[in-house]
Amino acid sequence: MVNGTEVPRKGAAVFVRDVERSRDLEVEELASSYAYPESLTHPWTRVNFVSSVDGASSVEGRSGGLGHPADGVVFELVRDLADVVLVGAGTAVAEGYSGVSRTAERVRRRRALGRSDVPPLAVVTRGALPPDAGVLTDTEVPTVVVTCATAGRERLQAYRAAGAEVLVAGEWEVDLSWTVAEFGRRGWCHVVCEGGPGLFGRMVGNGLVDEVCLSVSPMLAGSGAGRIVSDLVEDTHRRLRLCSVVRAEDALLLRYYTPQAVRRLDEVC
Repeated sequence: MVNGTEVPRKGAAVFVRDVERSRDLEVEELASSYAYPESLTHPWTRVNFVSSVDGASSVEGRSGGLGHPADGVVFELVRDLADVVLVGAGTAVAEGYSGVSRTAERVRRRRALGRSDVPPLAVVTRGALPPDAGVLTDTEVPTVVVTCATAGRERLQAYRAAGAEVLVAGEWEVDLSWTVAEFGRRGWCHVVCEGGPGLFGRMVGNGLVDEVCLSVSPMLAGSGAGRIVSDLVEDTHRRLRLCSVVRAEDALLLRYYTPQAVRRLDEVC
């Protein structure tokens, strides 16, 4: 046990739950399992994805097509636990994102953790995100647009006019390492990334992923759909450490630590 977080042994999951109906999931028990390590001094980034059994990241272009009630529980829970929700512009538009909603349960849980009532969204874009997208205009708190200088002054002004805060994180490309470091400077050490696959690949390639939350939907999607990660070069493969398993009906809710996460936790033993 390290700072309230149990480091799993190889081949052993620290939390295993088996329920016949998704509505029987104990959210508070899940919240304890999904809790971030305590006393973080720099950001801990988890990614949250859903996949079909045959590895598809979407159905007809949307991950929502893989949706399962148990995955919905985890999706909302990890948002409750986060300081900031990171997402790529393509995913935000394709999935019809708006800001994180305010609910009584969310506010209760977040206040107990010392978080703000609603986490902001941080959207990564080189300028393709439309200024009238719901992720900018339909929000409880201002969205943070993380972009680069090549987006152009006019587009940056349009984002600000839509109510967003704009972070210019690079000249030609968005510097994700700088972005995550900026989250840390703001005290946002509990980060959840909701994709899409290109952003996930770049996060892994830059060594910025500590934890992978994967919901396996009981579905065969067939050919044509992409995987949950793209743009990841072959020599950046990682062997992950399983840290929790939940079966809810026919779905599996899995959590894995990356090697860097295990090292981070071991260093404070």
